[in-house]
Amino acid sequence: MYLSYFQFTEWPFSTTPDPRFVYLSPRHEEAFAHLLYGVKEHGGFVQITGEVGTGKTTICRYFLDRIPANVDVALVLNPMLTPEELLATVCEELGVPHPAEAPSRKVYVDALYGHLLTAHQQGRRTVLIVDEAQDVSAESLEQLRLLTNLETEKQKLLQIVLIGQPELITLLARKDLRQLAQRITARYHLLPFNEADTCAYILHRLRVAGCAAKLFSDPAMRQVHRAARGIPRLINVVCDRALLGAYAQGQARVNVATIRRAAREALGPQAGFRIWWRSAAVAAGVLLLAGAAAYVWGLSPRRLLPMGASAPQAAPVAPDPPAGALAATREPVRGATPLAKPRLAAVLADATLTADQASAFRRLLARWHVVVPESETRPCTVATRTGFECVEMRGTWMVIRRLDLPAVIKLVGGEGKRNYAAVTAIGSETATLEFGDRVVTVPVSDVESRWDGTFAFVWKPPPFVKRVLSPGMRGPDVEWLRRRLDALDGAQAAAKSDLYDDELRARVQAFQQKELLEADGIAGVETLARIGARLEREAPLLSSAR
Repeated sequence: MYLSYFQFTEWPFSTTPDPRFVYLSPRHEEAFAHLLYGVKEHGGFVQITGEVGTGKTTICRYFLDRIPANVDVALVLNPMLTPEELLATVCEELGVPHPAEAPSRKVYVDALYGHLLTAHQQGRRTVLIVDEAQDVSAESLEQLRLLTNLETEKQKLLQIVLIGQPELITLLARKDLRQLAQRITARYHLLPFNEADTCAYILHRLRVAGCAAKLFSDPAMRQVHRAARGIPRLINVVCDRALLGAYAQGQARVNVATIRRAAREALGPQAGFRIWWRSAAVAAGVLLLAGAAAYVWGLSPRRLLPMGASAPQAAPVAPDPPAGALAATREPVRGATPLAKPRLAAVLADATLTADQASAFRRLLARWHVVVPESETRPCTVATRTGFECVEMRGTWMVIRRLDLPAVIKLVGGEGKRNYAAVTAIGSETATLEFGDRVVTVPVSDVESRWDGTFAFVWKPPPFVKRVLSPGMRGPDVEWLRRRLDALDGAQAAAKSDLYDDELRARVQAFQQKELLEADGIAGVETLARIGARLEREAPLLSSAR
């Protein structure tokens, strides 16, 4: 229908996976980096999670097309199997012969062990990828764990990658699966696109389909992002319907009105007008250092979820704290007016409270001596021009505490009202929040009861570090990482290798352990931000702000 009208050579927004249409956002690049890292590891589990339609299977297919020549892969696409069926599937995928007549688990495992030993002796690695892993039974997961016991004296023989929806995080948090959870060496939660990625994704697919013209206006692409919530699969559905609508109306380009109609038809009556604050939330990433930067609540591009931090559910609004839970105040930045002895519930209920996103980010950026005009509605664009990056994440209060940098959080007030505050100091049991020109210090428990788990912070990345740094990489950014660690350790600078080798990985892990970060040996945004904060004399640390 619209194919010839718009002069496409093929359908641009088909929902069928096609390697030629693959678009890797910074988040997808980092997920891919974790898969590659898992392949280079010597056994254990790698966990990749993400909501439906965010591109987990796309990443898996992209990985399978680029696996190293010395790697054998077994892919399990139907995980709803008994332990025996699962073992049989793994054997079949790897070409391991086994008796046809319902052999026992031991027979399967013995056959696999022999195959893995032979592969190891030939210098080959073996990786098992389980898609839709949230549907694997606890019994079958335990069998997978037991497979990682197949090892030589020096290393394990099988690397297992679990790919699934967020329910997988909950499943692996079960007490009876704690042994498996402890063997996960790398975790990554794949987020939907931010607005910039959505626009780039749409243009990419149009180009691959043979159209050089910009068929979607910028406002139309932003509307697609809001309606589809940054989920690639839904973006395809909305864009396909919008092109059909433009064709039917004889339009040369797709506009906002067409997107709204298409979204209502494809996604439901409210989709065309949905305001999705999470199009900048859930846990995110900047310059995912797999190639980019961050998107903070619509204020700047990109976002990342820290390794190992499962996405918590929004906490229920708690009743007012007892009268004894009153707070002191401290001197605010630039003459802000303290609010004496407040309760957080009362503060949030104040109709005169300035608690919008932009104001919170102005307070945050003021801590870094970045002045943002009151008329600026996107403060992070100002930060970006001065060399800073706004990074969004999702996690627990401990993640903010260990990051030790001022952050913007979203609090739920009365009747579900959303309030944004800058966290500018943290004590053992209290936190200092800034709402516009008001400053209040309250119990951490009070904050946690009204916080939804999303937060954003600002840091100043090195200008040439544009990726997540992991073992096996080479480049000047790896040399930079070595020099930074030397500076932290007080070591004398010397000529260093540009290879991210085992020695550097051990040093990164040691730093992560010291800083209470996840010690995965990968220099991601959280680790690099912490290194920068420790070396930057003027970094406004939460722990030293009191």
